[in-house]
Amino acid sequence: MCELKIKLPALLIGIGNKGRNDDGLGWDFVENIEQKKLPNISCEFRYQLQIEDAHLISQYESVFFVDASHQSIDKGFEINECKPINHFYFSSHSQSPETILYLAKEFYHKDSSAFTIAIAGEDWNFENKLSEVAKRNLDKSLKGFERLYYL
Repeated sequence: MCELKIKLPALLIGIGNKGRNDDGLGWDFVENIEQKKLPNISCEFRYQLQIEDAHLISQYESVFFVDASHQSIDKGFEINECKPINHFYFSSHSQSPETILYLAKEFYHKDSSAFTIAIAGEDWNFENKLSEVAKRNLDKSLKGFERLYYL
């Protein structure tokens, strides 16, 4: 996990699909934070990032992109710094966090602090429930984020 200090106001973007079990981890994370009503934290939900999200993130000092990970993560989750990169996918309807940051910097002259939060999952079937592993990792990630927020 990287050293970071949350600059406020901050935006959390939960990415995923709750209809595919652990793929909904990003949304569940953001829903949990939203319920806590932390000052200066805004929450958004996306199935995928789009180029229009560059305008949204340009309004914040910190941005957290939260998504499920198909890869095993020792601690169950990880927070990594995210930097702007000039690369685009063929479709304008599915972009990486790095691309969205690049667009915010280029078009809105905003260089927000940005981070990804990856939460390890294991079940990607078509249902609307988290696996036990995902639930434990979600809990760990929420505690980790809250520690950062209250620093």
